[in-house]
Amino acid sequence: MTVAKSNDFPPLDPNAGVPFYRQIYDRFRAAIASGLLKPGDRIPSARALTKELGLARGTIESAYSLLAAEGYIESHGQAGTVVTPGLSTLTPVPVPALQQISNAAEVSFRPDSILPFQMGLPALDAFPRKIWARLGAGCVRAMQPSDMVHPPIYGLPALRTEIATYLQVSRGIGCSPSQVFITSGYRHTIELIADTLLKAGDHVWLEDPGYPPTREIFRHMQITTVPVRVDQDGMVISDGLKAAHGAVAAVVTPAHQSPLGMSLILPRRLALLDWAAKSKSWIIEDDYDGEYRYVSRPLPALKSLDRNGRVLYSGTFSKVLFPGLRLAYLVVPEDLVERFEHISQTLAGGSPELTQAIVTAFIKEGHFARHIQRMRKLYAQRRKATAIGLETVLGKHMSIASQPGGMHLILQLKNQHSDRLLSARMRESGLYAEALADWTMLSEAPAALLVNFTNIGSQSVAEHLAKRILQLI
Repeated sequence: MTVAKSNDFPPLDPNAGVPFYRQIYDRFRAAIASGLLKPGDRIPSARALTKELGLARGTIESAYSLLAAEGYIESHGQAGTVVTPGLSTLTPVPVPALQQISNAAEVSFRPDSILPFQMGLPALDAFPRKIWARLGAGCVRAMQPSDMVHPPIYGLPALRTEIATYLQVSRGIGCSPSQVFITSGYRHTIELIADTLLKAGDHVWLEDPGYPPTREIFRHMQITTVPVRVDQDGMVISDGLKAAHGAVAAVVTPAHQSPLGMSLILPRRLALLDWAAKSKSWIIEDDYDGEYRYVSRPLPALKSLDRNGRVLYSGTFSKVLFPGLRLAYLVVPEDLVERFEHISQTLAGGSPELTQAIVTAFIKEGHFARHIQRMRKLYAQRRKATAIGLETVLGKHMSIASQPGGMHLILQLKNQHSDRLLSARMRESGLYAEALADWTMLSEAPAALLVNFTNIGSQSVAEHLAKRILQLI
């Protein structure tokens, strides 16, 4: 058995458009594929590699976790970590040259890591894993042969019922279980809507700035996206009317605009609904984290004001539970149920029934509502602590925008700093941030970083991380 050393591999590239953990993962994967590392060979410990490369321990552990999850390596406790014994000879997989990846933002919107400030992650340390494990074990024990066939295409009936009940109470949405369709995530939801209601060449309003993957999905489906400016009151409906009055649909985040955080004011909500009713267009309401509002009670959903059946409501369990579930839902108007059933029968494969059963039990026993209440309180505390910690260290270089809710902070940069450059440096150093510039289509956006606070446990932790950022400025 041989032991791999860090100098057996090409050096890391600090100017590459991918983070260090991914470069380390690619190095080891390529070494295993080429035969440089053989099954049973020992690789450096995370501690040793951390010291050797001068990186954060979490960066090394993220790379090792990904390698282990894909079966390349396995831990033998005190005996160390080795290339998986018995691993079949691999055909070398070409690894793209790091310099060829020109836009780091393209690989940052659904990363498979857990980095400080990583967007899109709830407080993973606060999730009730013991309760989840108990419910999961119960669902497995109760499983019958009938539960082992293909899952229901539209979603588990019990889960659809629980979601309809929850939305009635918490978001003011009156709907029947038949209007609820379970999907495998937001992207699947958008694709399902587009396949059912849109066609190539149609125009769709998108908030600007707005969530980049949405426009990428529509671009892939040859649907024209029309950026519509956002101000302090949300999407400027009059701008949308001027740019594309005949648009077939509009995608909005009315509870907390993504990413700026303001709420769409009532007059504009009514104007948007009026446009949709008169033009027979559709409104796609993305309520990705509407439960988390800290200055007042959560606002009712836009869907609750819909009297003409023009709003399709998109919700997700990724932000309130955890993204590894790959579970979301869509509420469609009553008149569209049959059309969505038909498309689902043709294109959808259904989400794993066991996962849906656990989520159903989690909601039914009251854990879901209690978890949201606990997270709302915890996030308010962590939001405040993170903001104070960052401002204490970085106040000369950035200011924090005021937001009523959500799961991230907006760090507005001063002194003409580049948000793209700084966010890339942070990811290369084992931190995480997204540049507001990458969320914008219309014009040059103010330089700002988007950082998540949900996994920052205290002010002292925030200050420590802020000092690492300070070294990068």
